[in-house]
Amino acid sequence: MGKFYSMKTITSSKNPGVKLAKSLRSRNKREKSGLTLLEGYRAVSRALECGMELDTCYYCPALFLGENEIPLINKIARSGAEIAEVEDHILRAATYRDRPEGILVVAKTRSHPLSDLPIVENGLYVVAESIEKPGNLGSILRSADAADVDGMILCDKKTDLYNPNTITASTGALFSVKIADCSSEKASEWLKKNKIATIAATPEAEKVYYDTDLTGGVAFVVGAEQYGLSDFWKERADINVKIPMLGYIDSLNVATAATVALFEAARQRATRQDKAEW
Repeated sequence: MGKFYSMKTITSSKNPGVKLAKSLRSRNKREKSGLTLLEGYRAVSRALECGMELDTCYYCPALFLGENEIPLINKIARSGAEIAEVEDHILRAATYRDRPEGILVVAKTRSHPLSDLPIVENGLYVVAESIEKPGNLGSILRSADAADVDGMILCDKKTDLYNPNTITASTGALFSVKIADCSSEKASEWLKKNKIATIAATPEAEKVYYDTDLTGGVAFVVGAEQYGLSDFWKERADINVKIPMLGYIDSLNVATAATVALFEAARQRATRQDKAEW
């Protein structure tokens, strides 16, 4: 099994720490406590690598998927987190997955003030307005990381950034992408002040996204799944663009639309800099 640090064993589901972990499936509890749940090797390892503060790690060897879990748990212990082995039924009761991977971590959430967002010359940003589904928010974060954005602004949020499903869908990108959480008004002011052009993705636009120069400082703005972007962003955007729909369906999923737009920006930038083949 290898060596563990600060290890203890929990055999009761009534343990206060276990009860706290179970309660973090509630958004209200997460927001009040400033804590969230991380589950599985990938999410936990990336959180640790990106400097998230981990509080407690619960593990069950019977549920491990491979041999990487023990070294990871030792790293978590060395970071100062408490380590506790739990029985199968205890971890399953606390998890939010159908197939738990044997590692469940209680971690401290971060605050995301707009003032912490980096201002990058010719930077690439994405603004997500009123996203309702945690899976879509996580997918946008994953694409933002893959396209190497300089920051993401979450406006007028409808879902919890630290919802476990957001974390899972982001595959750890939640911890690597620079994020700000604010109102649409504050986001618009910040972008204009820093000379970052706003590009609203909306089906009603006449201009096509790939006919737009995306090599300067730009921020793509995408909106809620059901209603799309609000009039606030449509009216204040520097450019409105559309993604052509060639089949029967008239629009893309918001996460897919963000991915398409961000990778077009990445393609244009790579072509300009002659740093990649596309």
